Amino acid sequence: MNTSNINRMQMLQLQHEQLIKKINEPVEEGNGVFVRYKNPVLTAAHTPLFWRYDLNTATNPFVMERFGINATLNAGAIKFNGKYLLMVRVEGADRKSFFAVAESINGIDNFSFWKYPVQMPSTTIPDTNIYDMRLVHHQDGWIYGLFCTERKDPTAKPGDESSAVAQCGIARTKDLVAWERLPDLITPSAQQRNVVLHPEFVQGKYALYTRPQDSFIEAGKGGGIGFALVDDMCNAVANEEVVMDARQYHTISEMKNGQGPAPIKTNKGWLHLAHGVRNTAAGLRYVLYLFMTDLENLTKILYKPAGYFLAPEGEERIGDVSNVVFSNGWIKDDDGTVFIYYGSSDTRMHVAVSSVDKLVDYVTHTAPDGLSSQASVQILNQIIHHNEPFIK
Repeated sequence: MNTSNINRMQMLQLQHEQLIKKINEPVEEGNGVFVRYKNPVLTAAHTPLFWRYDLNTATNPFVMERFGINATLNAGAIKFNGKYLLMVRVEGADRKSFFAVAESINGIDNFSFWKYPVQMPSTTIPDTNIYDMRLVHHQDGWIYGLFCTERKDPTAKPGDESSAVAQCGIARTKDLVAWERLPDLITPSAQQRNVVLHPEFVQGKYALYTRPQDSFIEAGKGGGIGFALVDDMCNAVANEEVVMDARQYHTISEMKNGQGPAPIKTNKGWLHLAHGVRNTAAGLRYVLYLFMTDLENLTKILYKPAGYFLAPEGEERIGDVSNVVFSNGWIKDDDGTVFIYYGSSDTRMHVAVSSVDKLVDYVTHTAPDGLSSQASVQILNQIIHHNEPFIK
């Protein structure tokens, strides 16, 4: 038995324990709306060693990885049994994603994965890839997970190994361990991504935020955040989708946009977190934005600040798919604290912390997009004029 290999395993275990227990620190600089935290809350290195390595030196004498993990990203989030849980999209070196739960006592550090990943049942048409789950504890008592299920496009031409079909997979659970797989959502759209379940019944039905699109990558003539009602989540069929937040030219969401996690209910309206995508010379740029809808008419947008709420900074801009932030999970505590979990560049998970009061203030007091340079200058001049008595 090679002693150096035993030492290597001991070193790996020590490094992993130090990483898991590393204290996260707030970044003091900011815009006053939220506080970023210095360290990612999850990376590929946070995944258990017993996932990646055969710990038996007799069968793994060189202490090699047997199952490579590429990234931990785009996690749904929920407060469950007093702990902050992330339903993490874990991507292996083989490009296949699966779900795994990581938990923390405080929501900002010391996240550790549950021993086993989620064993998600399949439908009659097996999934090739599943990812980006939104978790919702619904009024009906179930915890639902809505996620993207990807399969090869059956109409692809011979030799085309990249065309795919994305649809909304649906599952429900009581404990986040045992999952009941339900049939995929049926909508009038050719493909679906970023589908989110509203936490309450609407007109006695289940309400969904959708993202209709024509193809796997392109939104096409559709796009925007849609809204639909279904009678039964066990056989979810949406006969009509209404686009409530459409894409617009020369904005942060001119290319694509989609709902993030389920909205948070406030006394002024439903608070939404979404992502917007625009094209640049360096490729697609993903940012996050906020808006608020009416408490009764969920498709009526009351407030929508111009521009992005959170954009990639520093190391967040670098990764498998660079210049991207994406969120499909946030948690509101009873005291109003809001933990915003977001993936950066399809590689790692971060947290930013705010409060309902701050987010509502931001949404209701930040001017909407005037859709022209002239309008932007007018808005800025109004702020300067308002500040005249305080300018030294």
